[in-house]
Amino acid sequence: MRASIVAEKAGVRSVSLVASGFVKQARAIAQALGVQDLAIAEYPGVIMTDKEADFQRKIEAMADQVVEGLAAPVRAAPRKTEPGPRDIVFTGTLDGVHEFFLKNLWTDGLPVVPPTVERVEEFLRFTDRSPDDVLGVLLPEKREATVWNVAVNGVMAGCRPEYMPILIAAVEAISTPEFRIEDGGSTPGWEPLIILNGPIARELDFNSGQGAMRVGRQANTSIGRFLRLYWRNVAGLRIPPGATDKGTIALSFNVVLAENEEAVAEAGWQPFSVDRGFRAGDNVVTVQSMVSISSPIYCGGDKPEELARTLAEVFGRDTCGYWSFTGMRDQWFPLLVMSPSIAKALARGGWTKANLQRYLYDNAKIPAGMAERYAWQTGLTHFSIKRLVEDGTLPKEFHESDDPNRLVRVFMHPEWTGIVIAGDPDRNQCRGYVNNHKQGPPVSRKVELPARWTQLLKERRK
Repeated sequence: MRASIVAEKAGVRSVSLVASGFVKQARAIAQALGVQDLAIAEYPGVIMTDKEADFQRKIEAMADQVVEGLAAPVRAAPRKTEPGPRDIVFTGTLDGVHEFFLKNLWTDGLPVVPPTVERVEEFLRFTDRSPDDVLGVLLPEKREATVWNVAVNGVMAGCRPEYMPILIAAVEAISTPEFRIEDGGSTPGWEPLIILNGPIARELDFNSGQGAMRVGRQANTSIGRFLRLYWRNVAGLRIPPGATDKGTIALSFNVVLAENEEAVAEAGWQPFSVDRGFRAGDNVVTVQSMVSISSPIYCGGDKPEELARTLAEVFGRDTCGYWSFTGMRDQWFPLLVMSPSIAKALARGGWTKANLQRYLYDNAKIPAGMAERYAWQTGLTHFSIKRLVEDGTLPKEFHESDDPNRLVRVFMHPEWTGIVIAGDPDRNQCRGYVNNHKQGPPVSRKVELPARWTQLLKERRK
């Protein structure tokens, strides 16, 4: 779609071949990018489950649509007018507010806190930045991310004003080109995950212990909800009756994952934020996509190899379905969330994070034939490990024979496996999380506190 838009704006007429389930999304994206009537030839049905004869018949029937599309004129999409930052868009009862926001697709289906000017201004006290500061421009609707609309959505999500510096850092992360928020509506249905490091996690009462990824703690939950609301309201990614989010089954929003840095220190390791290039003690937000979560991984034993073997077997197996995307794009950033007891047991055995990362790299493997078959079924019909080795994308070890049962590595670089310590310290459990290749790779930003931070917190706690 985006290639067609570039062609159209360069004066070259184009026709996009789109399966029927994506037509509404295609038209919505085209309009958001400035083209009213982008020519589309519609393929009826699901390509990957059609018989070959049906596929051939449908493709031939699309020829007339291609000809008609090339002959049709192009119109620029009308520019939408939206309320100004301080405009009052509704007055009425709380129930009326909820109905109005639902009608305009401004909510996730749950009740929201009405974002009155007074509430928004209270959030703005917790940043030294101007309300008009632009943090980025978010696709698909090309809307500016501003400090003001961060505060508005923070109010709606049920955040506290003192969370504002974290909200800004999270939006700065998703506004970067490398994060590719424009792909947030792709069919895998990935969700962003915020990882929080630094003393601010304890200061603002984030949960990093038992039930770390459950809803229930205001800080973790409301900030996780905020990011999902922000995607809807500013980026414009909405499930039906919206048309820009095509998550097939998808996931719900993640709460914030706050690292237990006391447990990290007890293990003699460094926090995740240091792995990301920051100093220990910095308040840091990292946002990355999450498309898959492993089953609970229970590990036992007093030797590091015993613990790591189970992690390699279960984490590697549960994430292997998406291996094919890493071979194509080299953007594989799996995340292992580990309870403190496992980290301490590994550390007692003399292992560092680097030792565990290397073990997973060497030992998490899957059959090559399985990887290729799954790649084909997801639509990568040209995927071939042999060809990727021949063109230098993958090292030679991936194709030492044509045996489909030969084992190939799952993780592409040892240091790309993130490790975060969180969860119940009294249990021996881990979970693996997987990002959606080049869509939503980890992006980190330092949390900038206002000059009067300590005083503002005292005032809030009176």
